[in-house]
Parts: sequence; C-alpha cells; structure tokens
Amino acid sequence: MNQTQQRFLFDLLEQPTAPFREQQVRSFAEAALDRWDIPHCRDPHGNLLVGVDSAADYKRLLRTRTDIPVRLFIAHMDHPGFHADRWLSTRRLEITWHGGSPVKHVNGAKVWLSAGAGYVAEGVLRKVRLHPKGYALQHAEVVFANDQLHRDIPNAAALYGGFAFRAPVWQSGRRVYTKAADDLVGVFAILQTARALYRKRGAQRPPFIGVLTRAEEVGFVGVIAHLELGWMDKRRRPLVAVSLEASRTLPGAIVGKGPVVRLGDRRTVFDAAGMQLLSELAERLLPKAYQRRIMDGGACEATAATAFGIPTIGLTVPLGNYHNQGYEGGADCARPQGPAPEFVHLDDVQGLLTLCHALMDKPLAWQDPWSATRQRLIKNRRHYARLLRADSA
Repeated sequence: MNQTQQRFLFDLLEQPTAPFREQQVRSFAEAALDRWDIPHCRDPHGNLLVGVDSAADYKRLLRTRTDIPVRLFIAHMDHPGFHADRWLSTRRLEITWHGGSPVKHVNGAKVWLSAGAGYVAEGVLRKVRLHPKGYALQHAEVVFANDQLHRDIPNAAALYGGFAFRAPVWQSGRRVYTKAADDLVGVFAILQTARALYRKRGAQRPPFIGVLTRAEEVGFVGVIAHLELGWMDKRRRPLVAVSLEASRTLPGAIVGKGPVVRLGDRRTVFDAAGMQLLSELAERLLPKAYQRRIMDGGACEATAATAFGIPTIGLTVPLGNYHNQGYEGGADCARPQGPAPEFVHLDDVQGLLTLCHALMDKPLAWQDPWSATRQRLIKNRRHYARLLRADSA
C-alpha cells in the first residue's frame, strides 16, 4: 500500500459502527466514491452497492449474455456493539448488545458512544448480563462521570457504541490496532479495488459489483435481505461471489504470514472450482506469502451466498483478538480474554488487496480452473502407461 491508501485505511477504521448503525462507514465510503467518480447506490435495505448506479444497472450487468462472470465482492460494514435503550438516570444508560463479545472482565470496561456523527462520549460497563447461552453480552448499563451526555442527547435511542481503547486506531510496527478491523478491512479492499478499476478511463472494465452490507454480525441480515430482492434470479451470465473478511487467527492462519485463501468457514466449504483458481493465483502472485485453510473459527457471508446458490470463494486476513476478545493479548489488553483491540498486519492487508486486484485483472480461467491440474495428472498417468498396460495384460 502507498501512503494514500494507508491513510484511507486508518480513516476508515476510525469510523464508529455497530449492527444496524453503519451509517458513518457508509457515508465515508460514499464520499470516497463520489470523489473518485465511481457509480454507486443503495439497495432498498441500505446496503451500499459499488460499481452500479441503480437496480436497473445492476440487473443489466447480470443479464448481459457472456461467459465472463460478474465478480460480486461482499464485505460488511458493521462490528459487534450496542444500542442504547433508555436513560435510567442522568448518568446511567441501559443498553442491548448485538453480536459477539468478550464475556470475561467486562464489568468496568470502557466503551465509546456515538449518535451518528463521530464520538460523543465514553463510559464504563456495569451490571453486565450475559446471553443465556453465555457466548456474548446481552444487556448492561453504561455509567458516566457526569450528566453532560444526558443533557446533550436526551433521546437514548440515538446512541450506540462499542468497546473503547486508547484510540480508535493506531499503529505499532506493522500491526494496526483498532476498535474494529472486522470487517472494515474487507470494506477497504472493495473500495480500493473499485478505485483501481475506475482509474483505467476508457478501458473496458471487467464486470464488478461490490456489496457493502449491514448487520452481518447478527446472522448475515443485510446480505440475505439483498439476495432476497431477486435481482440475480434472471441472470444470463456466470456469477462468482468473493467474500472478504478479517477472521480469527488459527493454526495455519497467523497474523503477519499473509492473507488466507479461505477454503470454507464454520458452516460450509466454498466452491471447489473457484477456490482452485484463487489458490493458483495466490501461489503465482504471493509465493510463500499467503496461507490456505478452512477458517472455521466463525461463519461469514460466503455461507449466505452459498445457501442462495451462488458459487463463492473467500479471502480473509488473520485477525488478532477477534470480536475484541483478548485471545492474543497485546496492547490495551488488560487481562486474557477480556476486552482488547483487534489487530491486523499491514502486509496481510496488502496481500489481500493484491489478490482482489488480480481477480479483476487479466482474463482468468473461470470456465476451466482445473485445466493445469488435469494436464499434470494426465502427464503423470502417461509416465506410468507402460506399467499400467503390463498389469492389465
């Protein structure tokens, strides 16, 4: 990444977000797309579509008769967080949590709050109640040092937030620490891929649509609502979904070792033909600088696309302290498995961007991605042809 791209990444990571409260990320993305003169629009559910300016444009692209597939890049704009329910007093706010979270050492944890335009306050969690299944927060109170926020924003429903640390984003070496890398890194990759495509003025661009979705953290709600629109039902050309994520680090998927060609998630494996093409691309472009495995630490929007019959491939960057849980520790993690900033490695993000660009670059073997493998197998079979004939005599 150049300095402009890195500054853009950091500015994006600073944006407040939570499930159903993605408007600041979306506005940031729309402003960038306007500056870059890239067509975009919203679907009826508030998902942001990149590379098309209307539903009609979206459908037209999918109904063009050709063998060249539309690459449908998907990333989500939300991150686990809370909505405020009501003021219990001028210094106490009742909240409901949405999505995953740490469940240890959360009483007394610092949180940020927004009302849709930057950050408006910080408080601490008290009287935390976990989900009945014990995997995340469900309800809590946020306590403030004074009553200023109550005076400024008496309407509790306008407020939302998440875990707060020394800053929304900062860098230490090649690591980037932030309140939410999942999945703003994927959003970054889609926006920068679009920018690279649209810089080639006058050139014939390969078919691309980016879908920046809402409320992924509570069951892929935004992308499912988009798929239910039926805009893809009468497509006349191939379609390949490319799911972009920041996923919990696992053995064989280590922060700093390169982006991961994601073969599947906790719920399903992905399209074999597409993953073969992507694996060969990674081997060619990032030799010894990429990883490859099933990332079964969680599920992602690739599951939703697969469930709707769309061939799907996946890319992810390994994520430290997934969902702000201090699995890997590090800066601002006071206790193991307590609240902690997520972190990613800049080299992994660069590798992700390289592969996204490559998926939109030169003609790729979408129709027959196993061709090279098949030829190697045939060559090996011919090598043993004499022994094969001898045994069958």
